[in-house]
Amino acid sequence: MKKPIMFVVGAVAVFALGAAVYAYAPNKSDTQTAAAPKDAKKGEKAKGEKKGAGGEEEKGHGEEGKVEMSDARVASSNIEILAAGTETLRDSLLLNGILQPNQETLVQVTPRFPGIVREIKKRIGDTVEKGELLAKIESNQSLTVYEVRAPISGTVIDRQISLGEYASEQKPAFTVADISTVWVDLSVYRRDLPRVRIGDKILIDVGDGGAPVEAELSYISPVGSSDTQSALARAVVANPNMRLRTGLFVSARLILAAKKVPIAVRATAIQTVENRKVVFVRNGDKFEARDVDVGAHDPENVEILFGLLEGDKYAAKNSFIVKAELGKGSASHEH
Repeated sequence: MKKPIMFVVGAVAVFALGAAVYAYAPNKSDTQTAAAPKDAKKGEKAKGEKKGAGGEEEKGHGEEGKVEMSDARVASSNIEILAAGTETLRDSLLLNGILQPNQETLVQVTPRFPGIVREIKKRIGDTVEKGELLAKIESNQSLTVYEVRAPISGTVIDRQISLGEYASEQKPAFTVADISTVWVDLSVYRRDLPRVRIGDKILIDVGDGGAPVEAELSYISPVGSSDTQSALARAVVANPNMRLRTGLFVSARLILAAKKVPIAVRATAIQTVENRKVVFVRNGDKFEARDVDVGAHDPENVEILFGLLEGDKYAAKNSFIVKAELGKGSASHEH
């Protein structure tokens, strides 16, 4: 009787122990559920870090289509900033030429008698007044010294005598010219001669980086040159500040027609970005690549039909530097 009772008691004890173990054992699904939020937090943290890095990169490259450049950088890069506005487009003919002394205000000074040069008072480049002493020559005939004086006021542009040498009455000793006006002699090819008229306006590029000089044609030669197959066209141009130096080459645009447009920019301002014509507009310390539609143009200016307003500041000269900076930013952003 004792054995069955002990058996029952043992079975109950085993059952109770198993229940206790089951109650305190960790549930597998609960473990996975608890781990999931932790992993999710880690994922969110990683995602947040990635977003932060991306945000910093975006700040470095700036907004798409814009380039940040300080005023100091713009100045050091020699980027010219102009305002879009009204311009006159000109249909023109390009001519090449040379600056010459005005032959109507030029005098060659020749000794009256042959003799030896005893004294020289003026050299090339000196300005003289009418009657001012140029040189003294001892005559071979009378052995007396006579004076050579300036017949007009102007500048000594040539001298053909030296101290102590023989001076001939058949060779000019000095050339004095009034260079307050000069001739601009231009070559016109035969195919263009029918389009050229006396009185036509020309814009002369002196080649010194300054503004063009306006003038009008005053003479067209009735004969041509067999060597160049061209004819001479001339303008008389005022030279108050001596900017025009005789002997130097120039180019000129002969204006055939003119058209005023409301909005235009320099031709050098137009750039191509991803097959789009753009102008880099200055806003604060940034340049914005503004899409534009272009119309008529001449060698200097381009009409803008759409994309700019009057007064918009833009990169006129060296705008390719801004384009290069925009390309660098795009490449870095892709990486």
